[in-house]
Order: sequence, then structure tokens, then C-alpha cells
Amino acid sequence: MLRPMAPNSALFLMGETREQPMHVAGLQLYSPPPGQSALDVRELFDEAMQDGQISPLFLKRPRRSLATLGQWAWQNDDEFDIEHHVRHNALPQPGGVRDLLALCGQLHSSSLDRQRPLWEMHLIEGVQDGRFATYFKVHHSLMDGTSALRLLNRVLSSDPDERDMPAPWAPLRDCGSRSSPEASPSALADLALKSAGDLTSIGPMLLRRMVSGASGQQAPRTMFNVPITGSRRVAARAWPLDRLRAICKITGTTVNDVVLTLCSGALRSYLLAAEALPDEPLIAMVPVALPRGGESGDGGGNAVGAVLCNLGTTHPHPVQRLESVRDSMAAGKAELAGMSRLQVLALSGLVLSPIAVQHVLRTAGRVRPPFNVVISNVPGPRRAKYWNGARMEALFPMSLPLDGQALNITCTSYADDMVFGVVGCRRTVPHLQRLLTFLDDELSALEAALD
Repeated sequence: MLRPMAPNSALFLMGETREQPMHVAGLQLYSPPPGQSALDVRELFDEAMQDGQISPLFLKRPRRSLATLGQWAWQNDDEFDIEHHVRHNALPQPGGVRDLLALCGQLHSSSLDRQRPLWEMHLIEGVQDGRFATYFKVHHSLMDGTSALRLLNRVLSSDPDERDMPAPWAPLRDCGSRSSPEASPSALADLALKSAGDLTSIGPMLLRRMVSGASGQQAPRTMFNVPITGSRRVAARAWPLDRLRAICKITGTTVNDVVLTLCSGALRSYLLAAEALPDEPLIAMVPVALPRGGESGDGGGNAVGAVLCNLGTTHPHPVQRLESVRDSMAAGKAELAGMSRLQVLALSGLVLSPIAVQHVLRTAGRVRPPFNVVISNVPGPRRAKYWNGARMEALFPMSLPLDGQALNITCTSYADDMVFGVVGCRRTVPHLQRLLTFLDDELSALEAALD
């Protein structure tokens, strides 16, 4: 059974290499229920693996052949092996959070097997104080960060006493076993023709955007915009959301504006320490979640646009950087406001296309990048969550660096915190942990400047 894959999802398969694996991930840290241990949780996982209940989303594997007219499509894996996808790991006790993140850096470096459904889940035991963790990795063609967090939220509960909750890979309770309909070759051809017609209709708008953007501000070259390896290092830390909201209240900005400003200050300090701060401001590509409505009816898919943001890293004062970010994001949102979903996706493809060109021509580091860093902010659960009584203490996001984009910063709110997850090429971005220190310094500096 073949189901068409949306073009924006297929791009993540087309651009994947060993140096540029295209998966995103999340690390969840849990405390076992009172009176239980991580071994009890492992038994729950083992039972869930044995019952054979798998969501249709997690049975899909990619395929491209003459039957799909050379386009990527989804096909059910008739030889699905749950033990390949759900694995057990353990830290040398007592394993701290930095040990946990080091393990995740290794797990995040390996590519997913395209001959199988594109996901893995690792149950990690041996975390300090009797805790355990889960690391969930999924290919970006299967789902984006927003879809992944929505899926996580569906298998968790706000009630610590609720039991008999499904495993993360089990069918969702609110959508059963539904799936996208089978697509014949003629349906795939119709989809291709319709997409071509839609893109032709917005061609003049894209041309105007290309012309107007030619004279706009360009991103400078930085130490992040070079070829990368497949090896990853990750770092993560949380800060109270109330501290960010207090800044928003004083300045009339959004939480996302403050998040971007913290990243701006941290990147400025990091580059100054490396004597590598450019004379022009860094430009961030900021993904923007769009209304859902793609090819998938099973909780997957991609619906993400892109806005370019001037981070104001040439300004020495944190309030000046905040003002620069606020104005740049307001202009970017205004540009997208009057567009349809398809137009936003097309414009975002235009923003990202230079990355693909640089990757194919191997020009990363030798020409100006279209932007310097990707910074995402994905809303997470607003209240504390539990899985069969185990309290989720922290939620760490991990995204994907790209060739020519060696650093990625992804933020996720959880309960009362804003969590920053930083992923970098292990060889290209040294001392990644320092970015967390600089984020803390920037938050304190912004608060002091507004006091």
C-alpha cells in the first residue's frame, strides 16, 4: 500500500547524508511513581512491546520506485520488528544529567535505517536518584517538532494516579487506527499536477520576493557556517518562564522575542570568546508552525514555515538586541500574514533553497550563508505530565544541524520552565556547554538593564 508523501516532507529524505542525518529527537527525564523503581517501568515497556499494538504512523517506511513515478511515498512495513525500534540503555551509576546528554549525543549522531520505519525509542536507566529517561528519535520526513510534542502530550496525563496508559508507539486513543488512504499512480500524478499548478499561480509573488530580497541584509560568514561531520554534541538547560514573562511585561515583547534575544546574547558572547564575532549581525532562521492539513491523518507530517530574524549581535547592550529582534520578527510575521499555507511553504522553500544548493555544490563555508543559525521555539505541555504515575521532570528538545549550519538551538516550554536544547557538530562547535552559561548571563544582563 502506497501513500503519497508531501513535497516538504520528501525534502528531508532528499537532503540526507551521513554528515547530515535528518532526524529530530526529544529527551524526557522521569521520576518513578512512589514505591516503584525504573525496573518497574521497564516491565511496562516490555509488556507494551509484546502486545503488538503499533500506531499506523510508526509502521510507515519511505519508498521510491517506478510505481511512485520516482517520487517518495509511504509504504507499510509488513515485517515490522518492534525490538529494532525500542531499545534499552543504561548509564554507569550514578548517572548525572550531563552523562545522560553525552549518551544522547552519541544516539543523535547515528542515522535511521531507511529500510524500516524511521523512528527509535530508547529507555535509559541508571540516572541519578533512581530516575529514568526516554530518548525518542524520529525522521523529520515523518513528523516535525510540533507533531512530535503533540504526540507526546497525547500519551501523557496530568493525573499522577492514572494508569493503563499507552506506550508512545501505540495507536492514539483519539484517532484509533485511521490512516491516509491508499494512493494509486494516477492519484500521485494528480497530486503532482495540482502542486505544479499551485506553484505556478504564486510564481510572480516568489519572483518579487527574490528581487526584493536581493538588496536586503545578508548573513555574514561565521564559524558555524562550514561543512559538518555526522558526530553530534548536545547540551540543555531550563530557566523559569516567569523570568522571561517579566521581561515581556516591561518591554511589550513576546516570549519568543525574549528567547531569540537570549540566544543573540549567548551567540555574541560565544563568538567574542572565540575572537570570531563578525561586524555584521547574525541572521537566524526561525521556523513558524502553520495550520495542520498535510497528507497525513495519523498525527505525522510537516507544517512549518520560515522567518529570517536579525539577531542584532552587533549591539553591545541587551535591550538594543531585544529591540532589533522584536522589529525584525514583527516585519517577518507581517510578510506572512496575508499568505496562504501553500504560499508560506513556497516562500520558506525559497529561504531554505540556498542551503540545498550549497550542500549539492559543496560550497558551504566558501560563500555567504542565507542565515547563520536555526532557532526554534516549540510550545510544550503547560502542566506537569505523568506516564503511568511516573512524573516527567524535564523535556529536552534536540534538532538537526545542517551542512553549513553547524549549530541548532531549539526551545520548548514545559510547565513552568523554558528549556533550551543546543545541538552542534562535535568537531565544528567546540565547548558547546559554554552556550548555556552565556544564555544564563544574557538573561541576568537583560533583567539588570530593565530593573
